[in-house]
Amino acid sequence: MSAPPLGLHAAEADARLLAPFTTWPDGPGGVAVSQFQVAGMHCAACSGIIEDTLGRLPGVEGASVNAASARLALRWQPSRLPLAEVLAALQAVGYQATPDVAASARELRRREKRQALWRVFVAGFLMMQVMMLATPAYVAAASELSPDLDQLLRWGCWVLTLPVMVFSAGPFFSGAWRQLRAGRLGMDVPVALGIAVTFVASTGALFDPRGLLGHEVYFDSLTMFVALLLLARWFELGARHRAAEALEAVAGALPTTAERLLPDGRSEQVPAERLAVGDRIRVKAGEAFAADGTVLAGQGWVNEALLTGESAPVAKAVGAAVVAGSLSLDGVFTVAVQRVGADTTAQGIVRLMQQAQSQRPGGHGLLDRVAAGFTAAVLLLAIGAGWAWWWIDPARAVAVAVAVLIVTCPCALTLAAPAAWLTASGALARRGLLLADLSALERLCTVDTVVFDKTGTLSEDRLRLSAHWSTSGDADALLALARGLATFSRHPHAQALADGGDGAHWADVQEVAGRGVQATDVQGRPWRLGSPGWVSADPDPRARLAFGREGAVLWLDLEEAPRADAAEAVAALHAQGRQVRLLSGDQPVAVARMAEQLGIDDWRAGASPDTKLAAVRGWQAAGERVLMVGDGINDAPVLAAADVRIAMGQGAMLARSAADALLVSNRLMAVPQALALARRTRRVLGQNLAWAALYNLACVPLALAGWLPPLAAGIGMASSSLLVVLNAQRLQR
Repeated sequence: MSAPPLGLHAAEADARLLAPFTTWPDGPGGVAVSQFQVAGMHCAACSGIIEDTLGRLPGVEGASVNAASARLALRWQPSRLPLAEVLAALQAVGYQATPDVAASARELRRREKRQALWRVFVAGFLMMQVMMLATPAYVAAASELSPDLDQLLRWGCWVLTLPVMVFSAGPFFSGAWRQLRAGRLGMDVPVALGIAVTFVASTGALFDPRGLLGHEVYFDSLTMFVALLLLARWFELGARHRAAEALEAVAGALPTTAERLLPDGRSEQVPAERLAVGDRIRVKAGEAFAADGTVLAGQGWVNEALLTGESAPVAKAVGAAVVAGSLSLDGVFTVAVQRVGADTTAQGIVRLMQQAQSQRPGGHGLLDRVAAGFTAAVLLLAIGAGWAWWWIDPARAVAVAVAVLIVTCPCALTLAAPAAWLTASGALARRGLLLADLSALERLCTVDTVVFDKTGTLSEDRLRLSAHWSTSGDADALLALARGLATFSRHPHAQALADGGDGAHWADVQEVAGRGVQATDVQGRPWRLGSPGWVSADPDPRARLAFGREGAVLWLDLEEAPRADAAEAVAALHAQGRQVRLLSGDQPVAVARMAEQLGIDDWRAGASPDTKLAAVRGWQAAGERVLMVGDGINDAPVLAAADVRIAMGQGAMLARSAADALLVSNRLMAVPQALALARRTRRVLGQNLAWAALYNLACVPLALAGWLPPLAAGIGMASSSLLVVLNAQRLQR
């Protein structure tokens, strides 16, 4: 008999459990406002049903359902009403609710996106109106446009420009003010200064055409400049939001509850964070795995696309590893929990993504300093140009100064590196390699030696049967019996045989620690499966495992199976001219066999963690730049010492925490692809920086000479930034 849904009592529904999706307007312990995602809604009438149902529960002060987004905002008192009763009430009327842990961040992004869109719309729409009013002055002959009509059109441009200055251009002025207060010269400073100077100069020319500011107005250039910059920022904002949504997708895939199996055969629903290593959970078709673990019973197809990027379902059977966040498509699994909470692969991915998204690569700070010095030089240059033209032609002094400010805006310079780095990291993520440190892209360019661990890195996690033979019976018939007995053991050697085995033939099964498993057949005869010396008094030294009884013994040899793309990855690394080494703590025979299969000439066996560390430091002392790929706890020290570190996605937590990147797809071809992409990223970054420098070298003299009007300067600046971003997009291929 199952326990009540969720099994979370009021005393347990504390701030710690509710915090990810709940706010407390009156402080913890008072009224809570929780956000939920609702499944099963089909029309607007569903909103009323849910609101009425929840409104009748004691402790609920209000419920609001957005039919379009299928999200529920519940105002309630957790001290009076358990969360389990809330979910049960919804389930009773046909709806499923899941805590929406990303509600606050999503709302913040929604407001930010909406405001940014309004700014772009206002600037773009009014830009078109201003340009329409300014067109007659450009196309009319000298006598076709009367002075009073010309002045009226200018006044119209000025009025339409005011909302652009007050509302749309607000972020540039606020950003410049923050940068100045912090004692920095970011790119908002010259942008805001150029906008302000252009508006003031044009306004002065409008009010006093014969004054010192001349008679030319640039309201069309000004509004176009603001619209183009806001459009560029809109695309940048969209990229940031997509990255945040990808992060939430991984975090949101983790179920909030799990069905835990009890020793007496019953089950209970518990919060996922209360699972412990060693627990057994049941996962039904359509449900997500709440923890990393190993399948104890059941088989079927699992979708791991959210974690690995691989859309094709993966077959899982007894002994297979499963990861939290993956989805059971058609099978019912019993899983032994191995990793929970922060130690799961999915949570590791979330942390890596958060770390990468919040990180400023080492080169970024250098570029910021270059941009700051460049900005200071530009300001001095613009002031000097304006002063010089004041003596040459006062009417053009302001226009020249503004053109210099606009054309030298360091947008392309400051976008050059981030655009390349972020695009490259996104391309690697699609290949299943998540970067925790963006600066690793630069270090990957210098790698000339790639060192692999063997077990769990070059090889699959499971062993496979490579050969079987018998001198005292039918080897194939004995193998079928051995497979059946192997189903009763969780030992990796037994699991290598268990596929397809039928345990119905056996009785009185006992597992002997350190030796193997024994049982009796239907005729009462004892059989053993385990170490050769335990099964037979005369073991075959070629066998790693034996099965049988006196007079009928089957010898079995097991080996590690290399990953499907391991040989291809090693060949690709050799083709790139890199040295490939295998460093393992396993026996020499097993290491030599794996090295021969994959074409690795340089290998070392029986290496302890200290030996591995000394080997890597020795290669580094000889001038080599080492990339280490590993998965185990004993790989953590050598991973930390390597120049670049990649950990397998299902490796030990300690190894993952020491890594620059996480190979969540476990596809080794991502390693040579990452090395090739890193070099392409360096080339693209060099091209972007060269273009930014060339653009300024070409345009600054034109602006100083008065041959580049502010409108053309604005178009050139936006075009240079667009070219930098588009060039970086080539890294997606």
